[in-house]
Amino acid sequence: MPTIAILSALPDEQAGLSAALQSATRIAHAGRTFQRGTLYGRDAVLALSGIGKVAAATTAAALIERFGAERIVFTGVAGGLGQGVRIGDVVVAQEMLQHDMDASPLFPRWEVPGYGRVRMACDPALTGRLLEAAHECLAAGAGDPVPQERAVRAAAVHAGLVASGDRFVSGAAEADALARTLRAAGHDVLAVEMEGAAVAQVCADHGVPFAAVRTISDRADDDAPRDFAHFVRTVAGRYADGIVGRLLQKL
Repeated sequence: MPTIAILSALPDEQAGLSAALQSATRIAHAGRTFQRGTLYGRDAVLALSGIGKVAAATTAAALIERFGAERIVFTGVAGGLGQGVRIGDVVVAQEMLQHDMDASPLFPRWEVPGYGRVRMACDPALTGRLLEAAHECLAAGAGDPVPQERAVRAAAVHAGLVASGDRFVSGAAEADALARTLRAAGHDVLAVEMEGAAVAQVCADHGVPFAAVRTISDRADDDAPRDFAHFVRTVAGRYADGIVGRLLQKL
């Protein structure tokens, strides 16, 4: 049975999945602790990369080369950038870019040198199933843990472009400038985080299908540090378990 790897940056983002893993064994490798076992009937490896693109890339490479991962799914939280993307919503990535990649004038801004493109595509089949799982999860009420004072409407699922960079975007002016700059170049970004595009690049190099789902913890604005910490601590793990659990039952 193909092994699927579930990757997150922080422990709270994966807490529900870790609790659901059966017959788990813990393996220390390359400065990380990996958990291998059975998750909702599938052979799975859970890993925590830590924050940032380099940490995520090295962990993804280890999952493929050391643990034989044949699919990788990243689950975690992100800041909302797109219009209509709000706290508690779910974003399923279809493509990813590195918003801090700039090798100009040698290459166009945001283009990954040697790849000839700005965006890294997620696997269409795996992403399609992940999108179905996200819709089913929210329909079943997984959005209920979102604090009611912040939930001005029912949580929604979005699919599209997600940006990654080695910076925690936490100011309204910075977030607006980033969104406007990318949009002006034809990149209508829904959310911003710090790992996914690097994992997408590693998976592209190895020919391993990749998908990513992010729950919106904040709006990447001046309230982001407070909203992020609260959301990760109280909500993120429930979303991950609900969505990824349903995904695994579709594979």
